[in-house]
Amino acid sequence: MESGILGKGRKGRMEEREERDFCPSSPSSILPLFPFLPLFPFLPLFPFLLSSLLLLTSFKPKHDYHVSVTQMQYNAVARSFEVSIRIFTDDLEKALSQSHSKQRFIIKDNDQNDRFVEEYIRKSFVLTDSQKKNMTIKYIGKEQEADATWVYLEIPFQGPLNGCRLSNVTLMEVFDDQVNMTNVRFQSEKKTFLFKKGQTSHLL
Repeated sequence: MESGILGKGRKGRMEEREERDFCPSSPSSILPLFPFLPLFPFLPLFPFLLSSLLLLTSFKPKHDYHVSVTQMQYNAVARSFEVSIRIFTDDLEKALSQSHSKQRFIIKDNDQNDRFVEEYIRKSFVLTDSQKKNMTIKYIGKEQEADATWVYLEIPFQGPLNGCRLSNVTLMEVFDDQVNMTNVRFQSEKKTFLFKKGQTSHLL
């Protein structure tokens, strides 16, 4: 199972849009926007001023929003849900630190933090059946991607989906504006749920 989920890689689980910033390659691309610049005696300083401006405008915080994205794909052959959760790494590190007496965590591939990540995810991501019993969750592992961490799980599932409830409170104890988007695919059904404070669980 491990090779099945991890082998597909993060790219096969979710298409992400890439944001591209417009950065002029030379002062000539800026001058038409500022025809008055040649009138100034300090025009020789323009390349320096331009580079400084571009440096300032290209600086961005890591992220100004708090969102996780979860994919739940049912595997009919294995009779289980294959789950991948994408979380900003610094947010996950902060959550682990907060739940372990401010201990510092650095998440990376092949570290010694899997048991802490597994413990945290088991508490924040819970699926119950129609009898309100917690379903078994198998922790497969985690993987780094730029500024995010992918967490992989497997949930044995015989069905039906009716009556099952999913709770996803990941990072909500850290950020008041945290939103956890979850896409569920079961046979021909496709559903998307948003989890946030005030709405931490949904019937599937």
